This record gives sequence, structure tokens and C-alpha cells, in this order.
Amino acid sequence: MSEYVSFRAKAIKPSPTLTMHAKAREMAAGGIDVINFGVGEPDFDTPEYIKNAGIQAIQDNFTRYTAAAGIPELRNAIVAKLKKDNNLDYSPDEILVSPGAKASIATVLMAICNPGDEVLIPAPYWVSYPSQVEMVDAVPVYLPADESTDFKITAEQLDNVLKTLKKSKILILNSPNNPTGAVYTKTELEAIADVCVNHDVLVISDEIYEKLVYDGEMHYSIAQVSAEIKQRTIVINGVSKAFAMTGWRMGYAAGPMDIIKAATRLQGHTTSCVTSITQKASLTALTKDDGSIENMRREFDKRRKFLVEEINRIPHVSCSLPKGAFYTMANIAYYIENNHKGIKNTDDLCLYLLENAHIAVVTGTAFGMEKYVRFSYANSLENLRKGLLCFRKGLESLL
Repeated sequence: MSEYVSFRAKAIKPSPTLTMHAKAREMAAGGIDVINFGVGEPDFDTPEYIKNAGIQAIQDNFTRYTAAAGIPELRNAIVAKLKKDNNLDYSPDEILVSPGAKASIATVLMAICNPGDEVLIPAPYWVSYPSQVEMVDAVPVYLPADESTDFKITAEQLDNVLKTLKKSKILILNSPNNPTGAVYTKTELEAIADVCVNHDVLVISDEIYEKLVYDGEMHYSIAQVSAEIKQRTIVINGVSKAFAMTGWRMGYAAGPMDIIKAATRLQGHTTSCVTSITQKASLTALTKDDGSIENMRREFDKRRKFLVEEINRIPHVSCSLPKGAFYTMANIAYYIENNHKGIKNTDDLCLYLLENAHIAVVTGTAFGMEKYVRFSYANSLENLRKGLLCFRKGLESLL
């Protein structure tokens, strides 16, 4: 029946991170002990006070449809959060609550993009950005970054690329970044914002890892930089990562009212609304705090330092210390270029490590970065130690 499948669906590839995770789980179900470094979610449980709010919502029979944009008290809480944490002023009508930040981005892209519009995506990038852009018949334009700039694009680079484009519409900016953990400084964002304003480019600012920053770094939203860039920016955030609520599915978009209202109309004809129970739990997450979030951040920080230090002990592998999120990219180019197993690229290497060393890492090509692999340290220190030993042995077996 493939003749009935749309060209759009045929063009979209499966998520490499989810594919690797599924294969690792399949092997584990078959009795193989696999250490999974590919997981893109905290390994902590949702804090009790948040779970209790969800349970209370069920007991209160708060189980019906809500407004497409979200319940008023949750949108008000998001407004308060953006003011408190980011010094950004929004009205509740400028907020859209969606079933996850991924859905927020997809719906906003649908609301903004016309066929052929160019969407600029710094690389390395989160795996879903290109597919989401292609799903709305827009065109991804990649801006490569590497270790020399801590995996961050520069304003000069952005300006030079924009001068060559004819239908540039949006820059997708992700800080803290998945997959590199890079965090843009205020100065860097100011320069990028000036370029976007000068070229009349909108910004989708994905800030889902906002709470996970280290070494005294501060998270800045590009929307904070100036009134001009705020008018062109849609901030994306949610509760999945910092609050260990990935399965609850709540993300949100904050931005210009015309764009948010258009996105809300689209959402009303797709998912209708976020689960009512999730909205009540998310309200509690954003308005109360028992210290769980900071405790998780500190634990991630310990793992981050351990992981990077141990990776850099492995011969011919290099790995920079990330400033945010819970990922890092390791350069394994030497083992692709010097192995005796017929491995020609990073995809081959990751499959070899999974099948022979029983560790799951995600190929850098999934993020637009060949000869790198992504590690997630959303895993216990015990598993990190065990997995890194397997990683080292797996690489040694290639030579």
C-alpha cells in the first residue's frame, strides 16, 4: 500500500535517537546487558509533590477537555515564570500550552512557514528540527559549528549566510544545546539578535534545558536582549527535562500574539489540548519547589565531570566539557580512520559498539556531525563507569 503514502511521510526518516534506544531495549529484553548512553530523558522519577498534584486532579475528576491553549491558571503560571526567571513580559494570550516542547515547535512552524521558506539550523542540531521543517514544506539551511567555537555559531557566520539567501524566515536556536551542551552567552546572543533584526528573521528559541547549566553559567533567552528581537522570537520551553516529566507531555510557546493565536487554531484541529491531568501537575511544577530540581541538577553536574574526564583518558578520543543539558559529544574520528573492521563512518561504529561492546551511543550524523558520538549522562554513576569501560574496550578492539 506504499503508493498511498504521501511524499511528505516518505521523506521523513525515523528518529535516530529513538531507533538506537529501541534496539538497545530489544537487546536488553533478550537478556543482553546493554548500557544505554543514548537516553534523552532524566533517569530520576518525577518529584512526589508533582505526582501528587496529578493524582489529585484525577480524584477531583479534572479529566475533561480544556481550552486548546491551556487552562488559564497554567498560562498565568508560565507568564509568572517567564517574568521571574527571564525578565520577559507576556500576557496569557501570548502563551500556548502543547503536548511537549516538540509539539510546540512543530505547531509554531506550521503557523509561520510557507512552502520554500528557509529555516536556519545551527549544526550540531537536535534530530527533529530538520524533519519538522521539512514537514511544513520549508527548507532547512544548516550552519555548521565545531569545537573551535564550542559548537556555537557566530553572528558573523549567520550574517554571511543570510546575505546569500532569498527566502530566509526563521533561525532555530537551542541553548543549552542538545547534543553538545553548549550554552550561548549574553554577548553572543546580543550579536546574533542584531543580525536577525537586520535581516528581519524570526527566532524559535528552544530553551527546554534552561534549568540545567553548570560552572556558574547563566541561561539567557535571546528574547531578553532587546524589544526588537523579542517581537521576532518564539520562546519554547516545558517541564520534560528539568522536572523529569518527559512522559507527562507538556511544553509551551511564548511569543507574538498573532503567531500564538494562529498556532492555537492549528492545535485545536490536531491534539485539541494537553491532558488535563498533566496541566494540573505542570501548574504545581512551575509554582512549587521542594528542592528536587536543584538536587537533580547537582547530580547531573557530578556525572558530567566524571564522564568527560574518563572519556578524555581514552587514547585518541577528545571530549569538551559541556556547560548545560545532560549530553556531550566525543570526537572518535581516529577510530573511523584507523580501524581494521571495515568501519567507514560513525553509523557503522555505533552499531559495532552496540552489538559487540553492548553500549548504546548515538551517531553524530543524526545531529549533523560526522565523526562524533553523543553521550547522555542521564544515567547513574555506576552505569557510567561500567559503560565507559565497555566503550574503551570496544574501541580498542577496532585496532
